[in-house]
Amino acid sequence: MIEVENLTKYYGQVQAIKDVSFTVDRGEILGFLGPNGAGKTTTMRILTCFIPATSGTARVAGYDVFSQSLEVRRRIGYLPERVPLYKDMTVDSYLGFVAGVKGVPSKACASKIEEVKASCGIEDISGRLIGKLSRGYTQRVGIAQALLNDPEVLILDEPTVGLDPKQIIEIRNLIRNLAGKRTIILSTHILPEVSMICDSVAIINEGRIVAKDSLSHLASERQLTVNLTVTGPAEKVFAAISNVEGVESVEGGEESPEGVQFEVKFRPGADQRAKLAAAIVQNGWDLAELHAERPSLEDIFIRATAKEAEVES
Repeated sequence: MIEVENLTKYYGQVQAIKDVSFTVDRGEILGFLGPNGAGKTTTMRILTCFIPATSGTARVAGYDVFSQSLEVRRRIGYLPERVPLYKDMTVDSYLGFVAGVKGVPSKACASKIEEVKASCGIEDISGRLIGKLSRGYTQRVGIAQALLNDPEVLILDEPTVGLDPKQIIEIRNLIRNLAGKRTIILSTHILPEVSMICDSVAIINEGRIVAKDSLSHLASERQLTVNLTVTGPAEKVFAAISNVEGVESVEGGEESPEGVQFEVKFRPGADQRAKLAAAIVQNGWDLAELHAERPSLEDIFIRATAKEAEVES
């Protein structure tokens, strides 16, 4: 549905993005993750035909964003970071205006406006001035205008920035309800947002893609750490658990009232907790505790960006 290959953009002598490449499948929600200034908004603006790239290619719904920009625009809905709403218009009049700009047939205009208002939960504010709305309702109106042309692709740039906790939850639920039928790119620097909403993640840092994978695959490939407490002789327990398949390292051996404590790290992708527990029980030792942890998305983000910084230096 979306194919990006080697996109590069310069603003004068400043390189905003370099060789950005990724794909998004139909119906997928991609979290486009990165710190402020990483190149997220520049990439979104290129995909929405708002600005041209310096080099590289991008296709949306099968159409080239450079040579077939009108076809691309017919198939996308865009919520920029700063929503371009007319504050002196009512919600209904604004949505009617946008529907006309987007070429929604006049006979279908009224029903389409009612449809997007229902999807975004803004039926009860139809006659209110946009300038009088809360930030949360403003974002809902922004998403509603993005849906008016029934787009195949939704591009949302920082949709929850500036919202209070209640509004953030409402907007996240709204985005999740839009999933499946539409392909969505959600640009954000808020890591928990990606875990809660997205199917996959692309991490961008200093204008480069430093990681791209599905969240499920990232979860399975993250290194597993297991904290153990065992009632048994420390040296023998250490030797036994060190020989378990998939174990990369064992640290600890400190005694506590509950037993001897160890930290066991498995190789990435390996999860042999059952064999670890069996090795302890088969030796006649009691397993007082087995607590497993995987690195969070925050840990993966920090490692990916740190690794890129090392490469650059």
